[in-house]
Amino acid sequence: MSYLSTVAVYFPGFQRRPGLGVRRRLAVMVGVLVGPGVLAMLGENDGPSMLSYAASGATYGVGFFLPFILLTFAAAYVVQEMAMRLGAVTGRGYGELVFQRFGRFWGWTSAIDLVGTNLLTLITEVIAIRLGMGFFGVPAWGAAACAVALVVVGSWGGRYARWERLAAGLAVFNLMFVAVAVLAHPSAGAIARSIATWGPLPHAGAQAFLMLVVSNIGATVTPWMLFFQQSATVDKRMTPRDLREGRINTAVGAGLAAVAGCAALVAAAPLFTHHVDMSRYLDGAGFAQALRPIIGAPGASLFALGLIEAGAVAMLTISASGAYAVGEMARGARRGFDASPGEAPLFHGANIGMAVLAALIVLIPGAPLMAISLNANLLATILMPAALAFLLILGNDRQIMGEHVNGRIANVLGVSIAVLVALAGGAYAVVGFLGALGFKFG
Repeated sequence: MSYLSTVAVYFPGFQRRPGLGVRRRLAVMVGVLVGPGVLAMLGENDGPSMLSYAASGATYGVGFFLPFILLTFAAAYVVQEMAMRLGAVTGRGYGELVFQRFGRFWGWTSAIDLVGTNLLTLITEVIAIRLGMGFFGVPAWGAAACAVALVVVGSWGGRYARWERLAAGLAVFNLMFVAVAVLAHPSAGAIARSIATWGPLPHAGAQAFLMLVVSNIGATVTPWMLFFQQSATVDKRMTPRDLREGRINTAVGAGLAAVAGCAALVAAAPLFTHHVDMSRYLDGAGFAQALRPIIGAPGASLFALGLIEAGAVAMLTISASGAYAVGEMARGARRGFDASPGEAPLFHGANIGMAVLAALIVLIPGAPLMAISLNANLLATILMPAALAFLLILGNDRQIMGEHVNGRIANVLGVSIAVLVALAGGAYAVVGFLGALGFKFG
């Protein structure tokens, strides 16, 4: 289902009736708003990402990290545009192209790395749902069961369009964080000064600061997004004719996700202003519970609902990303949401199986929930440079891309992003290593 054929889903019969140009354009607009780019970006605003943004606001307030989040989403757009273009032009998913272009060793390595990272990330999504529902008194086992049930519902029915509408309907509520930010009564002057000057700079130790820098990078630029958007582009049956709409869709997704991510930081900034010790809240309902006496019960409730939404959308998209990767490892096996569970048992089994395993791990008593959430983003940052290298090589392969190869600007930006991500991850590793040896950083 390409962007043009989206019309047939939202407005059945339009092709058989004349004079429906307006309705046709409206349907294409709907397709642009609910395509893989928006779902990838809003899916990236998942549980650990929103917790990372909130932790940045609670630790350092409104300052350096607000414009930094905007920068990371601009980088995410550059990366995801390449993935979308590769899928639309080649008709093949990212994992399949890596297998074909670089051989079985690198294909298996990238796929296994992705599945392992996705499992860890899915654990954090269940954590987010558990924290959000915990605010309303839902027990941990009930929250975990809801997370798994959502993935099962997404797999049922054998239609990509149905799965896409389910994910898009949930993704809209990511903007609840904007309402929470408004209820936090932020200073417009402080926000404007932050964006204009990237300040004030946080007063913190190098390791703590770098941890949040790397965690925020891993919140927006991650390997699973490449697998998901490229494979979803193929599943949607996009072609080179849809590239313009695909770019708009990806840009809209980046913009919406950036607004919601910044809103999560702004919403949690009062915790910094009021010098709240967040260590007291890490095992319960977390930020929502800590914010309640400051911004009131309505704002805290919306924050908790936002965490549930963030985890729910990511449960759908990240489990799908892992399922696409598993399906691409098994040549000849059917994959994608247009195939029913009976027609594609490996794809749907991986989709549901990873969700079940993640839910069971979260229910282990005494699990360090916040540490797992932040370290999931750290792992994504460490693995991303290799994925970006493959993406850049594929995007410049004229044999498979033809006239749609990367331009000079795309290559400069792509290489710069890969280098900066690698430097950030490397700097954190070095500082952490030296800290373990006893070196002190201011």
